[in-house]
Amino acid sequence: MTQENGALLALLDKSQDDIVTGWVQEAGGGTSDGAARAMHAEATDLIRAVRAALKQGGSAERLDAPEWASARETLEALSRSRVAQGQSAGQTSAFILAFKRPLFWMLQTEHADDPKLAMSSMWAASVLVDQLAQRTVAAYQRTREDVIRRQQQELLELSTPVIKLWEGVLAVPMIGTLDSARTQLVMETLLQRIVDTGAQLAIIDITGVPTVDTLVAQHLLKTVSAIRLMGAECIISGIRPQIAQTIVHLGIDLQGIASKSSLADALALALQQTGFRITRTEAAA
Repeated sequence: MTQENGALLALLDKSQDDIVTGWVQEAGGGTSDGAARAMHAEATDLIRAVRAALKQGGSAERLDAPEWASARETLEALSRSRVAQGQSAGQTSAFILAFKRPLFWMLQTEHADDPKLAMSSMWAASVLVDQLAQRTVAAYQRTREDVIRRQQQELLELSTPVIKLWEGVLAVPMIGTLDSARTQLVMETLLQRIVDTGAQLAIIDITGVPTVDTLVAQHLLKTVSAIRLMGAECIISGIRPQIAQTIVHLGIDLQGIASKSSLADALALALQQTGFRITRTEAAA
């Protein structure tokens, strides 16, 4: 262990509580008693992890070393907590950087009779805190990206529900832009529901799809082909005049695929094909 790391470890062992208090005050102290306690706990956990790493001989300049595994885990947990609270990466990093001021002041006070050691120790502490802050930002970004991916997946699942309209008839109302990932999800979900329900017909309603281009049409054709391979048939509804013109201009061949302008018309066709007949019991008043 270097002299600087030894001085830093000795200070953390001796004055951990005072450093934590100064750290929380420097970071703003929180907007409430609960926030202050949370910040106090986060600071305490991180200092303990730093002490453990330094005791194992970890270098302040190499946070990727095995000795710093506990500190990295603590930073990951802190970042996940801050993401859940809606705080930004800058706010999270600023909290870590607030560690510097009480640390510097106490190192300077502790080694006032040895300015050289005080300066080198503060430099080692500065390098350490900067790396901790960088690690926190990286961890925050990874956590945020994971949250965004999970939310995107959940939105995809919510935006592509498979609805049972009638006995043997399923419907998938499509809303928004169709891309490869969404089409794959629709295909998997719809095929599984066909297996589960034994449906003979599936209606794909594209009323909520703003535009249909060659790529969207290809996605639709792949979905229809997969449905037919499962022994079911498909009807495409929601073909508006603009979409019909676009399909014709693009030269997209939808022959052999039943299509209707509205979901109601598609359901009527589906009932007809499955042998059902709906009649009104009495005339409307």
